[in-house]
Amino acid sequence: MKKLDVVLGLQWGDEGKGKVVDVLAGSYPVIARFQGGPNAGHSIHFEGKTFVLRSIPSGVFRKDTINIIGNGVVLDPVTFREECENIRAAGIDIHSRLVVAKKAHLILPTHRMLDAAQEAAKGASKIGSTLKGIGPTYTDKIARNGLRVGDILTPDFRRRYESLREKHFEMLRQLNYSCDVAEMEAAWFDAIEYLKTFKLVSAEYFTDECLRDDKTILAEGAQGSMLDIDYGSYPFVTSSNTVCAGACTGLGLAPRRVGSVYGIFKAYCTRVGSGPFPTELFDATGEELRRKGYEFGAVTGRPRRTGWLDLVALKYTVMINGVTNLIMMKSDVLDDFDTVKAAVEYEVDGKRTAEVPFDTYAEITPVYKEFKGWKADITSATSEDQLPAAFKDYIKFIEDYLGVPVTILSVGPDRNQTIFR
Repeated sequence: MKKLDVVLGLQWGDEGKGKVVDVLAGSYPVIARFQGGPNAGHSIHFEGKTFVLRSIPSGVFRKDTINIIGNGVVLDPVTFREECENIRAAGIDIHSRLVVAKKAHLILPTHRMLDAAQEAAKGASKIGSTLKGIGPTYTDKIARNGLRVGDILTPDFRRRYESLREKHFEMLRQLNYSCDVAEMEAAWFDAIEYLKTFKLVSAEYFTDECLRDDKTILAEGAQGSMLDIDYGSYPFVTSSNTVCAGACTGLGLAPRRVGSVYGIFKAYCTRVGSGPFPTELFDATGEELRRKGYEFGAVTGRPRRTGWLDLVALKYTVMINGVTNLIMMKSDVLDDFDTVKAAVEYEVDGKRTAEVPFDTYAEITPVYKEFKGWKADITSATSEDQLPAAFKDYIKFIEDYLGVPVTILSVGPDRNQTIFR
């Protein structure tokens, strides 16, 4: 029987998961998204075109693949429809390549309003929400109030919707947040009718059948491991389990069915929104990383915070995910630097440690190891023997520190700018 392989981000998101899944998808007949919502944008570049996927798995551009939106995902029908129509406009029969889990939860218009109202109420302590309604939707899921995709097929769906909407209205009144949902609601129900045109499945049965039919599944995570609700830099995290264990609950598969775990990281670090970022740079170097890496949100357009590679945090996420293969992205962004740095320890309260501290608000000073920059354009390299020696030294140190091999290198945004080691 085939296995479920997992590909996920090891930092604070934006590691380049979309490109990796698109590249790997050629070897997998089934691609599945297991958590997250439309706050995550996966950018894919090929044949001179760029697509940003928010909820749809990144394998949708590969022929003869089945793509699954799993039950761990929260789905905004309006955003989903827009995304599907953009893909269809590119000449792709989206209906033949995509199925949606009935147990995935729906994002309502009032979820988005609650997101905005709650974030505004937090003032200076806000977490940097994308205001897409993700948190409130997961809150309703845990509180057992949510609506799921399968509910749209029930005869009393409108009543269920109105009941939950009234709960939200009451919460908004308590937050002194005025709103008019009429226009958003009309678009939402139109999108619900569109959603009904897709094959809606019980993901746990569907994925089990795929594996039994000798179809290997590649599970795709959103955001990054340091944003995990349990193991990330809480409370500055997302609302779902972004780590490998989330693939099991997000698709309904047992842990023993997990095979390879591909951990993706950038050759440096970025973060969006509030929260700790020990290696963050506030100088010209940080700005250069942002400019060269085009570090702006694929969905929100927000500039990302930038910094050197944090190997302490990376070793932590390698551990909790059971990573078997590392994939390093955006190596080419560092091409012009005289010196490249990586944090190998933290100094917390005057003591050095190689562990991520519990206290999110702790004052952390990174302890760096410096590397000589390779000062060469690696974007046209097609094999490892074409890479500069200094770059190979940087990779070797990372592998030795983490104890896991770097098996794939990305040297540019295009699908073909990928080196398999």
